[in-house]
Amino acid sequence: MTASTTDFILHPSAEDHQVARMAAVALGLTVLESAIPSPIPGVKPGLANIVTLIVLARYGWRMATWVSLLRVVAGSLLFGSLLTPGFFLSLAGALCSLVLLAAASRLPARWFGPVSHSVLAAFAHIAGQMALVFVWLIPHAGILYLLPLFAAAALLFGTVNGLIAAHYLAQQP
Repeated sequence: MTASTTDFILHPSAEDHQVARMAAVALGLTVLESAIPSPIPGVKPGLANIVTLIVLARYGWRMATWVSLLRVVAGSLLFGSLLTPGFFLSLAGALCSLVLLAAASRLPARWFGPVSHSVLAAFAHIAGQMALVFVWLIPHAGILYLLPLFAAAALLFGTVNGLIAAHYLAQQP
């Protein structure tokens, strides 16, 4: 029995196209963010998370997960960092953020929206990365001295990104 070429044709759905579009926008923001100089290594604004927040609000957690994970993998391929410590740090942060967003998306919408989701996800992202650094790269309690700096950055950038996402969601029907 031989396989014909029609046996390997994919039939993407409209949702697949939407995930691809949103992941492409998130990847574009990742590339833009890489051009922004950072005064503190490891501290980035997380612009691509704006897209994840919008997708979460509009299409749900499942689609936000696809967008976020595709961005991490495609970004690492684009920057040549697949399977490097940077890739695993990004993946750990994204997975922790997604787990927290899954729980946070079930909280009352009148009290928890894009801004609170963004701040919570930013803290989860930092927590995931710090945990991986401690377990894998630097198993020393000294890394805890960086926690206030990273927490302040998470609060600042989480708030700003959440406000941008909230503004966009309010403008679009």
